[in-house]
Amino acid sequence: MAVIAVVGAPGAPGATTTALALLLAWPLQPGRRVLLVECDPDGGAVLAGALEGRVEAVYGLRNLAVADRRGLLGQALWEQLIDLSPAGEAERLLLPGLTDPTQAPGLAYTWEPLMEVLHGLESQGYDVVLDLGRSGATGTSAVLARRADVVAAVVRTTLRGLSAARPRLATLAEDLATAGTGADALGLLLIAEGPYSGAEVSKEFGLPVLGLLPHARRTAQVLSDGGDVTDRRFVRSELMRTARSAADEIQSTVRRRRQRLAPAAAGPVQPAQLAPGTAAGPVAAADAVPQPAPTYQQPHQQQSYERPSYEQQTHQQSYVHQQSYEQQAYQQTYEPTYDQQSYEQQQYEQQPYGPVPPVITTGPVAPLAGLAPQPAAPAPFPGHAGPVHPGAQHPGAQYPGAPYPGVQPYPEPGPVAPAPEVRDQTVDGEVLRAR
Repeated sequence: MAVIAVVGAPGAPGATTTALALLLAWPLQPGRRVLLVECDPDGGAVLAGALEGRVEAVYGLRNLAVADRRGLLGQALWEQLIDLSPAGEAERLLLPGLTDPTQAPGLAYTWEPLMEVLHGLESQGYDVVLDLGRSGATGTSAVLARRADVVAAVVRTTLRGLSAARPRLATLAEDLATAGTGADALGLLLIAEGPYSGAEVSKEFGLPVLGLLPHARRTAQVLSDGGDVTDRRFVRSELMRTARSAADEIQSTVRRRRQRLAPAAAGPVQPAQLAPGTAAGPVAAADAVPQPAPTYQQPHQQQSYERPSYEQQTHQQSYVHQQSYEQQAYQQTYEPTYDQQSYEQQQYEQQPYGPVPPVITTGPVAPLAGLAPQPAAPAPFPGHAGPVHPGAQHPGAQYPGAPYPGVQPYPEPGPVAPAPEVRDQTVDGEVLRAR
């Protein structure tokens, strides 16, 4: 249905814990799944926290950077997922994050292709929750927040938490308004630790409250440091109940925003979208004011173009005619005609091996199916166990003198006999010199 980005504020607001709570409490219709992706540039915390180190850190986001350079990002994604479903039905999945913050620069050119792949999962029945941490909405990974349907900022309702989040939220709202889909994508997920209510915080920041989670240390510790998520007391806890309510509100926000950005595809036209002078009520789509489709590109400045002068037009026309004449002469001289190409193609097709067969491509990769086994790397050439002997007579001879299979050593030259000495001869008093 959507891509949800969870952003943290300075300090320790609990963005990863909130993202895990949304993953486990996300309402799923039959056939739908939800995926949590740890995109925090400071490193992931689920493997060592909620999973208590039971899964080795061989899966994760860092492997996708290598796959992206090989053009296998979409296929490699399924090999890195971990099933966090309580019953093991592969409905709630996790893509672990980085194991070292120094790996983040290697993903600078992978964030945007990864976002394209994640948006494409919606047609396959996936909702995606992104854990951006405290610094994932800035820098090279800012595209994750800009392309998300909803950006949920986790803030504690203490004076220290609110004052630290104010400048961060103002900058994020401005970035979403200029480079994203709009500042209305930003909302608040409040942790009720301080004395301020949700209405007061919403009025002060000018942002809607998507959910108000309780400050429950013991319940939250199951998500941050590990525990039994199938325990009935945990499932029925106040934290998980409010997380389910927050998930419902986030889905409602996604539907409202998509209806505003694309009213023709969202359903019936609302009165605010009608053309001036049109009565309210159900109308045809042609009576509505056309709204532009949402774009994610940065705004650009309009450029002014001047009409070329008469001399420039004349020069361009003469250059085009001259270039066309030279191109025709080159084609008549060097390029083969159609009959020659047809004859060469016929000769090629009459070869014993025939034409090259077409490449057969497979269909889309099934979820969690992984890649087909790749052919093994070619074995090294035999005879490479040692270095080349200095006295070898040819490149194929290896130490202690065994050549490559099928390659015979060059014959060693034998001793060269000296040429016979030719002397001058005298015939009838005349000296005959050797030629």
